[in-house]
Amino acid sequence: MSIDKKTVEGVAHLARIELEPKELEKLSRQLEHILAFIDKLSALNTENIPPTSHILPINNVLRKDEPQDSLPVEKALLNAPDKQGKFFLVPKVIE
Repeated sequence: MSIDKKTVEGVAHLARIELEPKELEKLSRQLEHILAFIDKLSALNTENIPPTSHILPINNVLRKDEPQDSLPVEKALLNAPDKQGKFFLVPKVIE
């Protein structure tokens, strides 16, 4: 498939991107190379290949969710910029 400058100009206009004439030519060539590569991929037989979202198995590494003691109030308020009794003191934002 061939990508001409007019097509690139149209797509750039839709994307609200301003391109110089040199950039148009370079981008046209790059897009042609990309489409040629996609054509090569389309020619591959993928009939017996299961669909995947990643090429490697990915597992979340999470700790076990076990109950534990809460942070003591004194320790939680230790670095608070302002506090009142057992609470954080913050500026009023709602009138």
